[in-house]
Amino acid sequence: MSELSKLPNVGKVLEENLLAVGIETPEQLRKIGVEEAFRHIRIERDPGACLHMLYGIQGAILGIPDKHLSADTKQELKAFFHSL
Repeated sequence: MSELSKLPNVGKVLEENLLAVGIETPEQLRKIGVEEAFRHIRIERDPGACLHMLYGIQGAILGIPDKHLSADTKQELKAFFHSL
């Protein structure tokens, strides 16, 4: 288990995906940002990565459960997801 597993929404699968694309710490995740982290996961690791994973990453960055993301944030993330 890495430091990432201490973040909200980061279970075994998301942690493995993040580590596999070279994101090893919460600081690295915050620095790279949700869109770039998700893009790396989709391209390098899991082409079927879902919208829920994107929400989970954003929640992890913010330190909140993904169910507490604002409607605006979810809408922005959904637009990004559909642009891929």
